[in-house]
Amino acid sequence: MSDPSIPDWEIEEGLPQFADPFIQKYLSGRSALIEQEKSTRSDAPFRASLTPLAIEACAIVSRIRAEERQTVWNKDADLSGHVFPGMPFTLARNRMEESKLWGIVKRMPKGALLHAHFDAMLDIDWLIEQALATEGMGFCASGGLSGEEGLRQNELGFRFMGEMWKEEDSAPSIWGSDYVPKTCVSLSKAADSFPSGSKQGFKDWITERCTITSAESIDHHKGLDVIWKKFKSCFPIIGTILYYEPIFRAAVQRLLKELLEDGIRWVDLRAAFVFSYYREGRTTPELDYLAFFQTFGEEVKKFQATEQGGRFWGARFIWTTLRAQDKQQIVENMKLCIATKQAFPDLISGFDLVGQEDAGRPLVDLTPEIFWFRKRCVEEGVDIPFFFHAGECLGDGDETDENLFDAILLGTRRIGHGFSLYKHPLLIEMVKQKSILIESCPISNEILRLTNSIMSHPLPALLARGVAIALCNDDPAILGHGKNGLTHDFWQALQGWENLGLEGLGSLAENSVRYAAYGPDQNTPEWKKDVKDGVYGQGVRAERMREWTKEWNSFCEWVVLEYAADYGSDDDDQV
Repeated sequence: MSDPSIPDWEIEEGLPQFADPFIQKYLSGRSALIEQEKSTRSDAPFRASLTPLAIEACAIVSRIRAEERQTVWNKDADLSGHVFPGMPFTLARNRMEESKLWGIVKRMPKGALLHAHFDAMLDIDWLIEQALATEGMGFCASGGLSGEEGLRQNELGFRFMGEMWKEEDSAPSIWGSDYVPKTCVSLSKAADSFPSGSKQGFKDWITERCTITSAESIDHHKGLDVIWKKFKSCFPIIGTILYYEPIFRAAVQRLLKELLEDGIRWVDLRAAFVFSYYREGRTTPELDYLAFFQTFGEEVKKFQATEQGGRFWGARFIWTTLRAQDKQQIVENMKLCIATKQAFPDLISGFDLVGQEDAGRPLVDLTPEIFWFRKRCVEEGVDIPFFFHAGECLGDGDETDENLFDAILLGTRRIGHGFSLYKHPLLIEMVKQKSILIESCPISNEILRLTNSIMSHPLPALLARGVAIALCNDDPAILGHGKNGLTHDFWQALQGWENLGLEGLGSLAENSVRYAAYGPDQNTPEWKKDVKDGVYGQGVRAERMREWTKEWNSFCEWVVLEYAADYGSDDDDQV
């Protein structure tokens, strides 16, 4: 007797049914193949270790994600008709921050932040307010600001001129045609007399000069060089505010507080040490960075001594210099790095070269300086490992893409970005064998035009091949995050990639704790063993991994208690 639910025409055509044994055998084989592939993912061991409560929490989050894809991110549910999963970050940001998933991801323990440039971490609006509130702060420009072109292109700078400094009443306005380039004028007077909107207009203008705007972030057709030109122009302006001691001290406190509130317990910061640092009340810069690190160390300890900051594990700097510099400039900067490491061994964890890879010197061209640096470190009795940027590019086989080869051969412990690594199957196996982690920055890669959407980012391909990865935020203040921390990048990954889920996010966070550059320093064999041992080791790394695991399980318990009534499964009472 035929099944009444099967249409007559299917029976007449002899169309197979899903209940047929050979179709069932095919589906069973298909499921087994999918599971076999998932078993090779880098997050497979973490998934296998989940408690029943954590498994239910992950299932709840998956249901919320599915619901929001049909409500929050469905063009049919939005009158504008331009809303969809994976839409450009700057267009989606306000909407994502109002979602249920945002509240969940915000609360998640994120471990360590491994790739963040200090001078792109502080809110620009806050920095401007700090400058305006500083008595004796001056403002200057490399050329006239009386026209639109000057306002858009001339170099700008802030500089402490002394508390008793007074600008002469007869001094020409910086907004006038008779302004003398590079002449400092009163910041407060310049802001109040800004031609378009007075002080508020001035603040808006400086903010625009120091950030990638929403419009700029989605103009992908203009290419990488255009967005990088704007990106690079932001740092010098920010640095002239940030690296005056009183503002720097306040900035460190603000940054650490924001990171901890976002579930981050440790941060490996980077900064290109080519800026001028001014001590409080001084109008001439320091000749080295000893005062900078003395202040930084004091402020980290000060924060950790507070009731809130007692939970914060700490912070160190990966010393960086600009890859576009010439040989002598880089060697002199390396000397500064070594001398500063000797004075503050607990605050410097490594060395890197930064800047647009396509426009700077490739690592192969820098190998003489890098080998000299390694030799000098041995002679001076310091251990400064490499944490190289590499593969932050679109090329395939050009000298920029080949930075990945050199980074691995030169012994880097982590790779910054590694965007083009997915094109190199041999290097992928080497990265896995050598336990090298990829510091992935999805939103940064989107804003800086390596990909136009989280949906087309190559990170899932690396995860599927078993590569260890941690999510990072890179330059949030410049790139338009609007908030410090990792929640934006975690949210984007969770919403964008079907195979990830909360359990995948948990694995990425655990990786960050496993691969952070804690003190005391470790040589390469010690580092590799410590990373491999993980939670089963004996040192600081193992202790912090165990601490993070407790936080993760508490977080999963909160998810179940908070959302199980609406999003739990039918057998929640068995969990």
